[in-house]
Amino acid sequence: MKITLDEGKCCGSGQCVLTAPELFDQREEDGIAILLHPYADSEQHESVHEAAMVCPGRAISIEGSP
Repeated sequence: MKITLDEGKCCGSGQCVLTAPELFDQREEDGIAILLHPYADSEQHESVHEAAMVCPGRAISIEGSP
């Protein structure tokens, strides 16, 4: 599954980092999310979907999702 993060939509809430810390981090200077890995393995599917659902800015997109 491919993950895309639109930094322009990110409001810096950090919900994705709390939900999927292995895939997301935040910039210290402004709190905007950073995508660490653009592809999730099968073990990460649930956490990626949850991160996308809890993102208040709807900044996370998922392609190739089962």
